[in-house]
Amino acid sequence: MLILSVESSCDETAVALVRDGREVLTDCMASQVPLHRIYGGVVPEIASRKHIEAIYGLAEQALKQAGVPRSEIDAVAVTYAPGLIGALLVGVNFAKAAALALDVPLVPVHHIRGHIAANYLAYPDLQPPFLCLVVSGGHTMLVDVQDYTKMQILGGTRDDAAGECFDKVARLLGMPYPGGAALDRAAKDGIETRYVLPHTKIAENPLDMSFSGLKTAAVNLIHNAQQKGEALCVPDLCASFSAAVSEMLIPRAMAALELTGRKTLAVAGGVAANSHIRADLTCETAKRGVRLCMPPLSLCGDNAAMIGSQGYYEFLCGNIADQTLNAYATKSMEGEKL
Repeated sequence: MLILSVESSCDETAVALVRDGREVLTDCMASQVPLHRIYGGVVPEIASRKHIEAIYGLAEQALKQAGVPRSEIDAVAVTYAPGLIGALLVGVNFAKAAALALDVPLVPVHHIRGHIAANYLAYPDLQPPFLCLVVSGGHTMLVDVQDYTKMQILGGTRDDAAGECFDKVARLLGMPYPGGAALDRAAKDGIETRYVLPHTKIAENPLDMSFSGLKTAAVNLIHNAQQKGEALCVPDLCASFSAAVSEMLIPRAMAALELTGRKTLAVAGGVAANSHIRADLTCETAKRGVRLCMPPLSLCGDNAAMIGSQGYYEFLCGNIADQTLNAYATKSMEGEKL
């Protein structure tokens, strides 16, 4: 089954062709990072306009690169939630038009489910059940993937997402957007024990997380140093901050593995590219004899291939939308059908 998939939830416009949920024929992307960098973050209005300008050309490019005619497309899959509402609407409306014109099913895909499905592309033998640690700019959660479309959130952040914290601290340190990658590079030369940062525990649910206190502590540390004219060791602060985020994530992931009895841990989302988190996950899963699935960096960020992969399984379970499909800025990813 050949699926044309579309992703436009934030600042990356992407169109891919994916066969049977596992084989990527092509994945074309137009990045808006240089446009948003001058503002220090994503400007929703600019993102929406650029999606409109890029999406049709990317679809044509994807078909040309794959060498397949439109007649071979069996379905159109699209990210419909969550994300920037204007950006999502561009992708949803394009997908609706494409499905109507091609007379094929329209498959709605939740963005987080797509990130989880990136693991199917990186590890063709991977099958549920498994545990997934989702860490991105907008979401941080532990998901028990019981089947391809049946998932349960075991724990998550009560406030800020891990990726949001990385970007905020990086911006205050004068690093360019997106800040997470720049902070990660700086941290490689730092000493992670130099600065002591807080770790929050949630009494009601030990698998839940909170990053707002950690972010505030780092922000206050930077501001106090600036106000007093004191020098900060940027590599050490970046290393200390990365270690603190990792120490929030990894023990909870290990606890979730013990709770569920899963023998495979997958990682998803842009923050999964962080080298400190990847190293800690590799170490801790090896100690426990747990299989660790970490997609390559190209599949960690937003892309359309992951949407095509999950779209295949959504189609198989009958999750088909009609022309009334709408976009949603926020929506749960647990076992829903439209």
